[in-house]
Amino acid sequence: MWILLCVVVVVVLSVMLLVVFSRADGDFSLMMKGRTPQSVIEDKVVWITGASQGLGEALAKEYARLGAKLILSARRESELERIKSQLTGKNAPEGVVVLPLDVASEVSILKEAVVKVESAFMGAGIDIMVHNAAYSRPKHTAVEIPEEELKGTFEVNTLAPIRLTSLLLPGMLQRGKGQFVMVSSAAGKVPSPCQSVYAASKHAVNGYFHTLRSEVNQQGIKVCVVCPGPIETSTSKAPRSKEPRMSVEKCAELIVKAAANDMREVWISTQPVLLMLYLMQYFPELGLAVMDRVGPKRVKAYKEGASGYSSNLFFKKDT
Repeated sequence: MWILLCVVVVVVLSVMLLVVFSRADGDFSLMMKGRTPQSVIEDKVVWITGASQGLGEALAKEYARLGAKLILSARRESELERIKSQLTGKNAPEGVVVLPLDVASEVSILKEAVVKVESAFMGAGIDIMVHNAAYSRPKHTAVEIPEEELKGTFEVNTLAPIRLTSLLLPGMLQRGKGQFVMVSSAAGKVPSPCQSVYAASKHAVNGYFHTLRSEVNQQGIKVCVVCPGPIETSTSKAPRSKEPRMSVEKCAELIVKAAANDMREVWISTQPVLLMLYLMQYFPELGLAVMDRVGPKRVKAYKEGASGYSSNLFFKKDT
């Protein structure tokens, strides 16, 4: 009798877990966290790159709502000013600095930008650096990659956050505190057919920031690597009904929550990308086998202007 009861309990719990997982928008460690602790963010100085649209704009609104003092950077000053005027919170919009910046600029320009942000708010320094600037995803197979996109992708996605981090680190180490939030991608964990260079750039920053943490975490410096799956942005061309995407507002909320809870790495995505992240983490041989099978179908889907994230790619037979 007791054995039967235990079996029933295990089955019921397993079904419940599967239902929760099928509807999850982040990994289990993130989903177990409660509300974002506002006290961790209030009055902190937060610098966000790529803040002029999409996820960057949503991150600015979420941090402002929680009472942060913001420095917003992107190439388009007019868009940054627009976003600043819309922010609400304890320190917004008065406590918001607009700093136009192309993160792919030469090092001397980046140094000038760091001097400006370090001196903002009476020289308080940066508490949280959110690396959100990203080069648009080139949809090319490995054999098709133009040299311009190869250089541009690595300049913005990889070299820029590394350079800015190295420039900000001395000040953070001197103060004995600081946090880097690297907005990476699920493509930095899972093979991404038709986006090989983008995936490579994200694998690279994952390696850098995880290694950085191991070097400086005992000196008060925190690092949070965030791996979002597909999100709905102003540049998302596929219809939402055909390509499952998380809203930028929800993604921003989860990123801020993860960083505020000092999480080291988090996955933020809907299915089937979230499942693939788990497979690649815990059953890499199986995950790679699945992607080897899905890869050609994903390339074909992109070439035809269809969704590259549809569950149909996993279950639909080859034609």
